Amino acid sequence: QVQLVESGGGLVEPGGSLRLSCTASGSIFRFDAMGWYRQAPGKERELVARIRPGANTDYADSVKGRFNVSRDKRGNTVYLQMNSLKPEDTAVYICNGFLRGYNRHYWGNGTLVTVSS
Repeated sequence: QVQLVESGGGLVEPGGSLRLSCTASGSIFRFDAMGWYRQAPGKERELVARIRPGANTDYADSVKGRFNVSRDKRGNTVYLQMNSLKPEDTAVYICNGFLRGYNRHYWGNGTLVTVSS
């Protein structure tokens, strides 16, 4: 059974930094893409950042220049470095893995990031 387990969330002051990690286990396949979504209270889930084959990346406009997504060489861990955090970044951050051949998404349970003074 495929599991995506996130870590690294927490409380941080505005302007601070956090690094999220997500490790996949139980899969014999390497995800074609991995990334991060977030969901704030009362809002829909939105893509934050993802890394696709060839190390191509996509970012939400709201985080460009502040967040950086990366993946380890083995390909089963994805990171999200978040800098210059703002209160509006407060949300549950959810790890995502995508298998293109099966057109299937896998999701972690999420980790809460709170940006507040």
